[in-house]
Amino acid sequence: MAGMPISISVEPTTSCNLRCPECPSGLRSFSRPTGMLQLKHLQLWISQISSHALYLNFYFQGEPFLNPDFLRMVKFATEKRFYVNTSTNAHYLSNEMAEQIVNSGLHRMIISIDGVTQDVYEQYRIGGSLHRVLQGTKNVVQAKRIKKSRTPYLIFQFLVVKPNEHQVDEARKLAKEYGVDEIRFKTAQIYGNPEASGLLPENTRYARYIKNKEGQYVIKNQQLNHCWRMWHSCVITWDGTVVPCCFDKDATHAMGNLQQHTLHQIWFGKLYRHFRSRLLLSRKNIDICANCTEGTKVWTSPD
Repeated sequence: MAGMPISISVEPTTSCNLRCPECPSGLRSFSRPTGMLQLKHLQLWISQISSHALYLNFYFQGEPFLNPDFLRMVKFATEKRFYVNTSTNAHYLSNEMAEQIVNSGLHRMIISIDGVTQDVYEQYRIGGSLHRVLQGTKNVVQAKRIKKSRTPYLIFQFLVVKPNEHQVDEARKLAKEYGVDEIRFKTAQIYGNPEASGLLPENTRYARYIKNKEGQYVIKNQQLNHCWRMWHSCVITWDGTVVPCCFDKDATHAMGNLQQHTLHQIWFGKLYRHFRSRLLLSRKNIDICANCTEGTKVWTSPD
């Protein structure tokens, strides 16, 4: 359908088993409602978007595998010919789960691995077990091999912060050792003063922020008055709230809700049109744009 989004993110849950210090799920700091996406709602929404959307990202906040219906949702979406991606902290990838993942048709899976030793990993992934992450990765790689499947395409995502930046080269070796397809190094989103957080890496290549002339930390990106996301993608929270992009973690810029309106009505509605106009006039004055990473991600293959 002309003019409708081609890429959509859907939130399976806001729940998470970890307590990462710069994550609303980890901090349990949401002001919006929290909960689990229901399969029947996902099926209804997909019926609305299947005529125009091609890419479905099953992730926003929370750990997707905590939703007991998650892989049923993935399978439903892949059977509707969506390219489906998810992101996980990889604490629930048992042998049985790995087999189900491959059978679901999931196309791509990002595995968060923010350290190559437990003492470093747990400084950001508070409450996490690196052993479980690596074992889970091994289980999925083995399930792919047994079933002679090329999917899911596996990506190690390494969030570079001060405690782990010395392990970047070792992370590349680990990705190759465990047979993942790619490793990506991601800059950290930090709320408040980046310098005071203790997470800002010394290697500026992996920092999202730089100091301005006044000595204040600001985002590297120029806040130009345009954004492709406003015309190509959107995010749907677990309860059907539509927000402009993944930086609106608390859904403070709700464009509407799929429980009351269709996505077509919301996408072309007054709130969305007003938000796009604001962005074209002065993007720097929109709070969720302050930490936008477009253009600041770094990635490489295991080779």
